Amino acid sequence: MGIITMNMNASTFICNCLTDLADGLRDGLTHFSGSRRAAVIYALAPDQPVYIYDPQNLLRGHEPRFKELYLDNLEWQGLGRHHFLKNDSFHMVPEKNLQMAGLISFGGRSGSVSYQMWFTEHHPDMCSIGPTERWLEHAAWRFSQDISNHQELYTGISGSFLREYATHAVRDFIVDEMNVKLGWDTQLRVYPILDTILGIGNTREEGAWPRGELVFVEKNALPHIGFVTSFPEMEQPNINNFKHVRKLLLAVEDSNRKLVSQGQTILGISEDYINEFCINAEFNGRHGFIRLNGEPACSFSDGNFRSTTHQAKLVQVEEMLLESNLDPEHSSFLFKIVCSLAHYAENRKFGCTLILDLNDEPVPISGQKLEQPIDLRQLNYLELAKSLAKVDGALHICRDLKLHAFACLLDGRSIPGEDRARGARFNSALRFTAENRNLIVVVVSSDRPVSTIQEGIEISAQCHWSPVATCAMQHQTLEEWL
Repeated sequence: MGIITMNMNASTFICNCLTDLADGLRDGLTHFSGSRRAAVIYALAPDQPVYIYDPQNLLRGHEPRFKELYLDNLEWQGLGRHHFLKNDSFHMVPEKNLQMAGLISFGGRSGSVSYQMWFTEHHPDMCSIGPTERWLEHAAWRFSQDISNHQELYTGISGSFLREYATHAVRDFIVDEMNVKLGWDTQLRVYPILDTILGIGNTREEGAWPRGELVFVEKNALPHIGFVTSFPEMEQPNINNFKHVRKLLLAVEDSNRKLVSQGQTILGISEDYINEFCINAEFNGRHGFIRLNGEPACSFSDGNFRSTTHQAKLVQVEEMLLESNLDPEHSSFLFKIVCSLAHYAENRKFGCTLILDLNDEPVPISGQKLEQPIDLRQLNYLELAKSLAKVDGALHICRDLKLHAFACLLDGRSIPGEDRARGARFNSALRFTAENRNLIVVVVSSDRPVSTIQEGIEISAQCHWSPVATCAMQHQTLEEWL
């Protein structure tokens, strides 16, 4: 098999394409899912080497798997399986997610790019990877288009499309799911539905953000839905009348009732569990979720779609408890207690502090002590603790899985590393843990991510990296990279 070597002009052109695409993809996904990197492995033709473009070292640590996939066998070439016209970029055969730990991947094959696979991070705080896969798929299609246009017709706008692709990615994912469940003959139009969801989500009624559920179903499913009440055909509010629909949500707020729409108007109110395929918009105040038959697709807030579940995964807490001298059963129970309390505070939008005291003898803390500590493994006591968390001060939870005190005041001397922008709750936790060992403090803020603090340091599982906005590195063969 002959090897085709790129000349300098071709190499520069491809690098420009990849830089534009990777920058746009990274920026778009960062707005959708938090800090993200992007990388691609590709071959322009079956008889060319496999190249890699990974400017932020996203793929480091996976070298053995890539060697196995691309160098130890030639299955990736797909010889004899697909036949494309030369430079045919419109017809692309998808290559599905490689299912690699910590990564989301998607790619394809076309006449202009024989093989490509795009990558980004997969973090646990994601409703679904579906929209991100559609994003990567579009990046692959754009790359095929750019390469087929050659340098003379290259516009350099692909990155801009990827940067603003969030709504399209969500729509593409929903449409794919609809086609699987309903076939191609569907009357639900997804773009107007998404516009409606964002419009209602940004509409307040007497200062209050929307709460309640709005369900979109196919017309042929309506006879199977029991309505508590329905509206006359000429009186049905149009879904793009955001103010009117927002008012109607008051009728289903804090209940199992839901507004029902066929994608054009609001038909009425139902209490039924809907078995037919449906798009659920769940409004929870400042944010909400889109679900497909109950399964989360994405969230929305501030007029934008996001991937986040809006719940802290508390991975750091789990790891610390596993590394402690607690027995596994107690460690598991304590983690569940922390998650329950933290998520309750997040959902109710109030701040609180949880002290996990792993000492044999509890650390003395100024606060409202309980004559008999309450066992948080019991649901009624856990519910009481959720209410006590609203009181100013911290909950003192010990290794016996009991709440010993609430409204606790954390004091200590000033230490390096304090952040005045984070407020008293965060900085007090830094000071207190700096002077007291064997403590884990979880700080839930009403407007920030949950912080985990130990020994005067905030513990973060976030991967920090410096963005690369230019082609600081040339693409290289996978063999050289390995």
